[in-house]
Amino acid sequence: MITPFPSSHPHNPWLAHSVRIQRVIQETPGVATYDMAFDDARVAESFQFLPGQFNMIYLPGVGEVAISISGDPGQCGVVPHTIREAGNVTKTLARLPLHSSVALRGPFGSSWPVESCVGKDVVIVAGGIGLAPLRPAILYLLKHRSELDELTLIVGARDPSLLLYPEQYDDWRAKGMNVVVTVDRADESWHGCIGMVTAVLDRLWLRDASKTVVMTCGPEVMMWYTVQTAIRRGIPSAQCFLSLERNMNCAIGLCGHCQFGPEFLCKDGPVFCFDRVASRMKVEDL
Repeated sequence: MITPFPSSHPHNPWLAHSVRIQRVIQETPGVATYDMAFDDARVAESFQFLPGQFNMIYLPGVGEVAISISGDPGQCGVVPHTIREAGNVTKTLARLPLHSSVALRGPFGSSWPVESCVGKDVVIVAGGIGLAPLRPAILYLLKHRSELDELTLIVGARDPSLLLYPEQYDDWRAKGMNVVVTVDRADESWHGCIGMVTAVLDRLWLRDASKTVVMTCGPEVMMWYTVQTAIRRGIPSAQCFLSLERNMNCAIGLCGHCQFGPEFLCKDGPVFCFDRVASRMKVEDL
């Protein structure tokens, strides 16, 4: 049986901890993984997060940004965040030298339903940088691989140069995960699948659709059609989960920037069962 996660430690949501950039791994153009180490050893030992949760990264004088945690939930001390340069905070962060100090508060938000996957088939569908919020779930499920049935990852990108963590795919395969990689546009070096992740899902062999869990993250339109494909294949919509992204400024549902109908993505999400948000995902500009 998958061991339940320990209860989250009560914490002051406004309390920021000092962390240092211990290592930077350039992943794709404009995307890097920052390993952040806590300055306070007691905080490092007690920090826990669930797969799919996020932290708020604060740069004094610049601003704060919500970033999904992309590391192993069982690892202590160092917290990886895979970050795309998209705004003032992330662009400034990319220019900081190694060992620079920034502030971190969290973790926040809901998580992937990894504990309910025992005895089920799991299909994870990631598009582009959407693999980052899913990687903690992948690492957790691989540690409990014997308690699952089929475990499949479908990962896609616009072209091979934009694939995230490609050096880890073989290791994941060796640990019992079926990894299918596809790109929209191939180059002369590419010998894998070409096409959308939904096309791969449409062809995927399903042992028992009624006992299959889908987790997906990527562009919203990709997630919408991923879930539609899953439902068409017989997977119940209540077993389809996705991670939504909006401008999260406070992480506790106070500022209202991430409101999505009656939901606040920072505290009610970012991970939702599809049934909970389906009626609003096709509302333009919501």
